Amino acid sequence: MITIAANVARHCKKQGKGGEATVRVILNYFSEFLQMIPTIGFWDILDILVVAFIVYKGINMIHSSAASRIIRSIVALLLLTALTSILKMRSLNYILDKILELGIIALVVIFQPELRRALERFGGRSLRSIWQGKPQVSQYEGVIAQVVIACETMSRQKVGALIVFERETSLSEFFKTGTILNAQVSSELIRNIFFPKASLHDGAMVIQGDRIAAAGCVLPLSENTHLSSDLGTRHRAGVGMSEVSDAVVVIVSEESGAISVAQGGMLKRHLAPQMLEKLLRNELIADEADCPGGVTARLRRRFGKEGERHEKK
Repeated sequence: MITIAANVARHCKKQGKGGEATVRVILNYFSEFLQMIPTIGFWDILDILVVAFIVYKGINMIHSSAASRIIRSIVALLLLTALTSILKMRSLNYILDKILELGIIALVVIFQPELRRALERFGGRSLRSIWQGKPQVSQYEGVIAQVVIACETMSRQKVGALIVFERETSLSEFFKTGTILNAQVSSELIRNIFFPKASLHDGAMVIQGDRIAAAGCVLPLSENTHLSSDLGTRHRAGVGMSEVSDAVVVIVSEESGAISVAQGGMLKRHLAPQMLEKLLRNELIADEADCPGGVTARLRRRFGKEGERHEKK
């Protein structure tokens, strides 16, 4: 450390008095920082980590929406206000100050969707998840197997589908937009619901635990401008649901038959059935028990031929 300071001091002498004064200020700040390190405790570190996490989430939320342009405009407005104050342009500075005073209310209105989304994700954890914890392996293994079998068949037949897995955030408010079923999950029922001429095929199916809670549900569309332009309403609805909740959404494209999964506002496209199964197991099953081929393989062998016969018909 002393060697670094000495090298900096020698460099200052070469640069003259201006450079020497600048480096002296830097060294003073650096010395104060070194003196402060021994006083840092556990709560100070925790405070820094919490603030860093909030800033990180805020940047992610802004980046995933159209708010980045608004933020740049606000920064430009702040810089312009500071510049008018320095140049003593009192009239313009007064107007900009008033705009900034009203800007707090304007920000709440402008960022209402983002603020609502953040509050929904923060306070949307149901009491059931707090008391029961994550679902058990046995609860979801059969469900995942049936969904993978159905998606594999619908992908071959190019039948569109939108399947939502409820996790900790309650989705009961979306049940009202569809038809309550409370039915056992099976690949045959899933294919029948999304059959093109079925009355519920346009909406989303919501799976709650090991039951199909509702079908034909209307989901919020994503406002993310970074999504590919070739994505239709079904994919945007899936991404939108994953933005306002912690749900895992499976989408089967009606045009290409491609299988996609939306989670946390992100979309993973062109998944093979094996990759879909692995992803759902990683996200929905608490215990990462390795059962390669296990239940899903047996059910796929059992129901695969029935799906092929159904496809030929």
